[in-house]
Amino acid sequence: MQIIISNQSKEPIYRQIYAQIRKQILTNELKAGELLPSMRQLAKDLDISIITTKRAYEELENDGFIYSIVGKGSFVSEQNKEMILERKMKVIEEQLMSAIQNSKEIGIELEELKELLTLLYKGDT
Repeated sequence: MQIIISNQSKEPIYRQIYAQIRKQILTNELKAGELLPSMRQLAKDLDISIITTKRAYEELENDGFIYSIVGKGSFVSEQNKEMILERKMKVIEEQLMSAIQNSKEIGIELEELKELLTLLYKGDT
């Protein structure tokens, strides 16, 4: 499992960890039942506080991405296909919202943005 922390990011470190683990689960890089590094080991590997990794793991567990067994560790949860689709759709919506915000900041109109999206979408197939 690879996690990269950016000190320049405005996003808190625990959210960066959360987002990267969530992405790896949704893209099936981390498989159901796979053991995650312990909170202590991850904190050591990333050279951050264990409190930070604990918070990331707690949020992942609250959102159903992982589960913990006392004395055994944290594992990737089995993902329901509908939930995976819903979560992926949410990720897409978040990314599109960011693109829309950036477009508005530099004055790109909706039609121009639609045209760009269409070109990119068709070019990808």
